[in-house]
Amino acid sequence: MNGQTIIERWFGRGWLSLGYLFLYLPIVVLVVFSFNSSRQDMVWSGFSTQWYAELLRDSEIIGGFALSLRIAVMSASAAVVLGTFAAFVLNRYRRFAGRVLFSGMVSAPLVMPEVIIGLSLLLMLVSVQKVFGFPERGMFTIWIGHTLLGMAYATVVVQSRLQEMSKSLEEAAMDLGCRAHQVFFLVTLPNITQALASAWLLTFTLSLDDVVLSAFLSGPGSTTMPLVIFSRARLGLDPRVNAVAALTILVVSVGVIAASIMMARAARLRQQ
Repeated sequence: MNGQTIIERWFGRGWLSLGYLFLYLPIVVLVVFSFNSSRQDMVWSGFSTQWYAELLRDSEIIGGFALSLRIAVMSASAAVVLGTFAAFVLNRYRRFAGRVLFSGMVSAPLVMPEVIIGLSLLLMLVSVQKVFGFPERGMFTIWIGHTLLGMAYATVVVQSRLQEMSKSLEEAAMDLGCRAHQVFFLVTLPNITQALASAWLLTFTLSLDDVVLSAFLSGPGSTTMPLVIFSRARLGLDPRVNAVAALTILVVSVGVIAASIMMARAARLRQQ
């Protein structure tokens, strides 16, 4: 190994390390200062868990976190179901009436600013409410907006997996007498479980930290956790915000690790 190769290797590792520091150092600092006994930001005065104790008595943050968690779970589940069907149609049926329009409508939320999506949904829901008296802005309307945005991301993830999947398995199942719905549920779905898990985690995270759509679609008594944090950050940093952010990071990390273990186990089973 010559000197130039060693320099290039260490140069690459250095840039990679700087990238990781840029991405994760603020998160580490946030978690560390959630145990700071001082109320002043970035002034360490000793280790303490008092902000976690005060967080348990903060009904606004707890209520916002519970609401965000419920909306994230429901929107991620709905987005994965709708995105899977959309991806299957786009990948397996190359020609049908309105395919170009359908593909464009599915992909539009990926390139459209969330402000435009939120405003258009707000105007539509207000018009529908004037006519039918339903729905009122709240948890349901936020769920609609998050599902719309998440479905676009889920479609991309699942569609990429379907493109890599060999169609010979589905054709073999049909040759053996399986009907179309049996092929989908018994052959296709088991082979795209990793993509489904990845799409669910992605849409769950997008919903959990969304501010723009939630701001447009929320109503009285339906303030999500990001909106609570954003409103408090405008008045000055609150140490309880650091605590709830640290707990959120913990929940998301546990979910990602559990999903990774499950996907790795499923991959080993398929290889066996």
